[in-house]
Amino acid sequence: MTEWVGRTATEIAAAVRAGEVTAQEVVRAHLDRIAALDGELGAFVRVRAEAALREAAEVDARADRADLPLAGVPVAIKDNVPVAGEPMRSGSAATPDGPQEKDHSVVARLRAAGAVVVGLTNLPELGIYPFSDSVYGITRNPWDRGRTAGGSSGGSAAAVASGMVPIAHGNDGAGSIRIPAANCGLFGIKPGTGVVPAELGGDNWAGMSENGPLTTTVGDAALMLAVMAGDASLAAIAEPERVRVAISAKPPAAGVIINRDFVGAVRAAGKTLAGLGHTVEHDDPRYPLWAATAVTARWLACPAADAEPYLSDPRLETRTRRHAAAGRLFTKVRPPRDDDRERLCQALAPFFERHDVLVMPTLAQLAPHARRWGEGSWMHSVVTSLRYAPMAGAWNLAGYPAASVPAGLSPEGLPLAVQLVATPGKESLLIGLAAQLERQHPWPRHAPFFPS
Repeated sequence: MTEWVGRTATEIAAAVRAGEVTAQEVVRAHLDRIAALDGELGAFVRVRAEAALREAAEVDARADRADLPLAGVPVAIKDNVPVAGEPMRSGSAATPDGPQEKDHSVVARLRAAGAVVVGLTNLPELGIYPFSDSVYGITRNPWDRGRTAGGSSGGSAAAVASGMVPIAHGNDGAGSIRIPAANCGLFGIKPGTGVVPAELGGDNWAGMSENGPLTTTVGDAALMLAVMAGDASLAAIAEPERVRVAISAKPPAAGVIINRDFVGAVRAAGKTLAGLGHTVEHDDPRYPLWAATAVTARWLACPAADAEPYLSDPRLETRTRRHAAAGRLFTKVRPPRDDDRERLCQALAPFFERHDVLVMPTLAQLAPHARRWGEGSWMHSVVTSLRYAPMAGAWNLAGYPAASVPAGLSPEGLPLAVQLVATPGKESLLIGLAAQLERQHPWPRHAPFFPS
C-alpha cells in the first residue's frame, strides 16, 4: 500500500499537477491494490494494467499537465460504454468481443482531463438488475462480502468502496448509480436529462438512462461530474442558504415496505438540515398511480429491445430471455408512452413548487445476498429487485437529478443512505446540500474490511 491509495481524486490530481508524484506512480499503486483485492470482490471484468501505465506516462508528458482537472487520477469505467481498443460486453457472453473503435463521449472527456482508465467494471447482463453478477463473476459488497454491491453499476461501486480506484463511472436507468452507492457507502449522483451525454443503447432506455459518478466524497463527485458534463462550473460547490426541504418516507408504489432504519436516516437528515437553517417539513409527493406502471413498462420493454440482437445466441442468459419476453408482452398491454415524462412532471409540479429538494430513502431494504442471480429464477430476480430497490426509478422517468448520500450505519453495520431529489438544472443544489451533510456527519470513505 502506498500513500496515494485511498487519497481523493482531488488530492491526487493536485499532486500530479504540482509534480509531487507522477501519474505512473499513482496508477501503479492502484493496479497493485486491484491485484490484491479484486479476486475477492469481483469488481473488474478487465484490468488494463499495461495500457494504463502507458497512458499514465502520456499524462506525465503532457504539456498541459498543470491544467488537467483529473491529472493522473485512476478511474474505472462500467463495461457498457465504449472504451477504445477494449471489448464492450455489457455483462454478457453473447455480445461482440471485438475492440471498440472509439471512446464514449464521457470516457473521452475523462481522458482529456487527465484521468487514466485502469479497467472496466462488472454489471448484470445488459444492466437490467440491481445486483451485479454476470458470466464474468459475482461482485461482492466490500462492507459485507456475503451481500451484493448492488447494480447495475455494482462493479464500479465495489471498486471505489474498497479503494481500488478513487472514482468510477456508472450509469443509471432506474437507480443504477444510486442503488450501489447506497449499498457501498458512497456518494453517487444521477444528473438530470441532457447534463451529461448519455449515448446508451438505442434510445437511452427511452430517455431514462444517464451517466454519472460514484465517489467517496462530494467534492470528487462534483469534480468528476463537471468533467463528464463539460461544464467546469459544476465543480464549484456553493453553500446553499434557506433551502425548502421536504422529507418523506412514502414509497412511490403500493406494497413497498421500507426498512425502519432507512426511515430513521431520512428523519435524521431532515433534523441536520433544519439545524443548518433550512426550512424542513414532512410532506409526501403525490405519485400518480400509473407512474409505477410506466417505470415498470420501460424496465421491461427497454431491455427487451437491447436483447433483441442476441436472442439467437445460446450464451444469452435464460433470465434475460424471460425478461425480454415479459417486456414484449407488457408492451402490448401498456407500452411506454411519449407523454409519460411530461405527465409525471405535471403531477409532481405542485410538490416542487412548495419545496426545493425532497429527501427520501434511496433503498427500501438492505442489500440482498451476493449470488449468481442470473442462473436463478427470473421471477425471483424481479421480486427481489422490486422489494429492495424501488425508490429510484420515478426520478429517471421524470428526468430529475437525484443523488444518494451516505447516512450512517444500520445495526448490521451496513451503510444507510438518503436520496436527494430536485427539479432539472439543480445538480449544484443537490451537491451543495450533500456537502453540508458530509461536513456535519462525515462518513467512512472506505469499507472497514478494506481500509485505505
